[in-house]
Amino acid sequence: MAITLVNPEGLPEINAYRQVAIATGSRLVFVAGQVAWDADGVTVGAGDLAAQVERCYLNVATALAAAGATFADVAKLTVYVVDWTPGMMPLLQEGIARAAAKLGVTAVPPASLLGVAALDVPEHLVEIEATAVLG
Repeated sequence: MAITLVNPEGLPEINAYRQVAIATGSRLVFVAGQVAWDADGVTVGAGDLAAQVERCYLNVATALAAAGATFADVAKLTVYVVDWTPGMMPLLQEGIARAAAKLGVTAVPPASLLGVAALDVPEHLVEIEATAVLG
């Protein structure tokens, strides 16, 4: 594998993601921000953050597969959430857990979570982009 995920001693262990991704591969894959659209461009889970997070993760997985990659190859995720507040964390985690169960993902790569005012379409609550490394 081209990616090793670790929580180094001296940094807090956070269950939602690993603090560091060590990339040893040579081919980079950049996945554009994925929103909660199905294959026909219809928004999935309007008004439901957990459902939209799940769909975004599944869309990232589809994009990765097109490049011959999986979540095991992801070195970094960036998550943008509209009008983020800490009280939204359980919904975010629920969506991640549902997607992880469907994808068979266990360890989560380093991630940044950013609250934003809006996304491209008013009913989109979340957007997720990924960087992967292939050997």
